[in-house]
Amino acid sequence: MNNTPLMLGAILILAVGTFSLRFAGPLMRSRFEIPERTQQFLAAAAIVLLTALIATSALMDGHGPAGIARPAGVLVGGILAWRKAPFILVVVAAATTAAVLRLLGVP
Repeated sequence: MNNTPLMLGAILILAVGTFSLRFAGPLMRSRFEIPERTQQFLAAAAIVLLTALIATSALMDGHGPAGIARPAGVLVGGILAWRKAPFILVVVAAATTAAVLRLLGVP
């Protein structure tokens, strides 16, 4: 079954909806007053969500644990990012750490 027109229509609808929401944010911001406490809560919630995503991606591989190499690479990358190293160095060091550990037989 060829659903190309249906897929293109769905992509177009999602694109229009996404851009509408992106443009509505700055336009509506001047009309609504968000309490300071709510802004702080949303900032903390974003940090918690990103931390959970990083932890899940670093520690899990499908339905099981990821082993040691991947979390070690993420840890090295995290430390370098925290120390404000250039992004390319962070990525290369994290990948190299994981690759070397796997080459040495560490899961």
